[in-house]
Amino acid sequence: MKTPKGFAFAGMNAGIKAVRKDVALVASSLPCAAAGLFTINKARAASVRDAAARLPGDGLRAIVLNSGNANALTGPAGEADARAVQAAVAAALGVPDAAVLSASTGVIGVRLPVARLVEAAPTLVSMLGPHVEAAAEAVFTPEARIKSAHRPRLAGGREGSIAGIAKGSGMVAPELATMIAVLVTDATVSPAVLQESLAAATDASFHNLVIDGEMSTNDAVFALANGAAGAPGLAPGSRELGLFQDALKDVCVELARAVAEDGEGATKLLEVSVEGAPSEAIARDLAKAVCGSSLVKAAVFGADPNWGRILASLGARAGARGYPVDPTAATVTVQGLTVYDAGAPTGSDGPALRARMRQPQVSLSVRLTEGTARATAWGCDLSYDYVKINADYMSFTSASADGVVARDDRLANYSPGFKRSLVVEALSYIARFAGTRAVIKYGGAAMVKDSLKASFAGDVNLLRSAGLLPIVVHGGGPEIARTLAALGQKEQVVDGHRITTPDDVEVLEMVVSGKINSELVSLLNQEKAQAVGLSGKDAGLLRARKLLGEGGRDVGMEGEITSVNHELVEMLLSRAYVPVISPIALGEDGGSYNVNADTVAAEMAIALRAEKLVFLTNVPGILEAGELVSEISQSELKKKLEAGVVTGGMAAKAQSALRALEGGVKRVHIIDGRVPHGLIAELFTERGVGTVVVPDESPAATAAEAGARLPRKGEKS
Repeated sequence: MKTPKGFAFAGMNAGIKAVRKDVALVASSLPCAAAGLFTINKARAASVRDAAARLPGDGLRAIVLNSGNANALTGPAGEADARAVQAAVAAALGVPDAAVLSASTGVIGVRLPVARLVEAAPTLVSMLGPHVEAAAEAVFTPEARIKSAHRPRLAGGREGSIAGIAKGSGMVAPELATMIAVLVTDATVSPAVLQESLAAATDASFHNLVIDGEMSTNDAVFALANGAAGAPGLAPGSRELGLFQDALKDVCVELARAVAEDGEGATKLLEVSVEGAPSEAIARDLAKAVCGSSLVKAAVFGADPNWGRILASLGARAGARGYPVDPTAATVTVQGLTVYDAGAPTGSDGPALRARMRQPQVSLSVRLTEGTARATAWGCDLSYDYVKINADYMSFTSASADGVVARDDRLANYSPGFKRSLVVEALSYIARFAGTRAVIKYGGAAMVKDSLKASFAGDVNLLRSAGLLPIVVHGGGPEIARTLAALGQKEQVVDGHRITTPDDVEVLEMVVSGKINSELVSLLNQEKAQAVGLSGKDAGLLRARKLLGEGGRDVGMEGEITSVNHELVEMLLSRAYVPVISPIALGEDGGSYNVNADTVAAEMAIALRAEKLVFLTNVPGILEAGELVSEISQSELKKKLEAGVVTGGMAAKAQSALRALEGGVKRVHIIDGRVPHGLIAELFTERGVGTVVVPDESPAATAAEAGARLPRKGEKS
């Protein structure tokens, strides 16, 4: 990403959180015009009250942001704390105190750990650099992905740029700012024009966000313009200002969509468009009503084609506000399929619609007949995980006297009723599986959210405690793509396999065998799982030769496993350790090869004579016509693979599943890693949560003897 001239970014851990980055800095080498929009919540945080009183304004040089602690409802002491942090950053930058703003997000009602933030200020300033991602990561709350955006634009005949970062997860409501975002530009813009431009961009973007209908105490959007591009000032009404405003709006829309996609517990981005309304204001309000409907959001989560909820929600808002529209005369489209038109249902294909609603983005469109205005709103689905996150947010969150915030989401903290029902149902499975081996491929969505990481670690330890012998194989997931992007290298994936250039392989090894493996081992050991991290290169655990793609195509430093030295893993299992294996193999030429983690998991399961192989992915399992296939045979899966029914990343998993079954593995499970404790639910409950692939020679009727789970309710036994 091209950074606007004169701006630098930094992020670090200052001690608010235990491990992750929790303080960010956006700074300019030149004084900036500054603008801001803020929550209309009357219970405003200290930083919001301060910034709202000072913006729009001139002479700003930096914004310091922290996550984990909102510094909200902390009284006069909280305001003094915010000023102390601003002063420390100003001193480290060598600028006046008044040149620094602040923003906070996190737990309400806890004072900032001022001493830690003040102490961190010089280090934070020393880390300033061109990568916006460093700051974007530091404002994470319970979210999964960095949210940044950039657009080049023309101003005064010279090239410049606009960049932005944002955070937003829950408590995002369609009123004013709706989140924390920082936008920076090297254009020359007066504070008044910048404020006007920011308001227009927010109107077209952040105002149209609906995650849960709740409004935070800390919502803020900032814009800084330092004029470093050297172009003349953007005059009101000029063509150059119009271009700038269009680019600013584009950045804000991209950030708004990213916030919606990464809402708390979200599995899908929801986009709702309303057109043919009497005015843009009415179109926007109706779109937000549908987007914010709990019933609509729940249907989207479950891929339930209950389109009647769309018109019901729209009609309710129109009736409550007295809008002159007739929903019964509207046309409703879901994922490109018209489901209602000319006053009646169209009789659309239910299975086809469900299949389309399984996609990661669901688009709903309503065409009215009362005008020409239109608007679009963005939100997300309503999942089980959202309820879980917000049902126990404070129950599992602790704050020390000095403002340090910690979260404990172990299985042990779940309700007694939940644990009781889980244990009772699991007892028969625990007895049956004692002493057996289960290889677990850990990746995808399960790797990116703290709550899911914690539940996975608890699950693995529970498996171990129950007498199973878990072996974890992990991939690199989003971390690899993020690191490569930060280094200016683009990730390429073909046929489910990552193409690894010689320049990439060192980065991959650092990320996968270093960072990810180490963090996962630490997480498991916090649960007392006795985990040991292994690279595939350790003791020649994995040996590989260069993999060639279809037709002999060169896929770079991708490896094909030639042998597995399972003795090291056997030794660890015999001593009750949990091996955690990264998919970097030792090449026959002595080099390092990246191997698809699904493939590694399958080969490891074969070499260890595992009873089970489990893939954690980002879909419910194998789908057919949009519906989950609860159980499928080896031959049936092969047919679907050959027919092109199973494609993309799932095709790679299907191939690995078939390879494992051919090698003697008893059962292969494909489950949704986004479901908390899905691993336990799949292996230790009657119904399971995903797809189980069974060998042809072992029908479901003999599942108990083969060591698989019992038949699910409704299945023949």
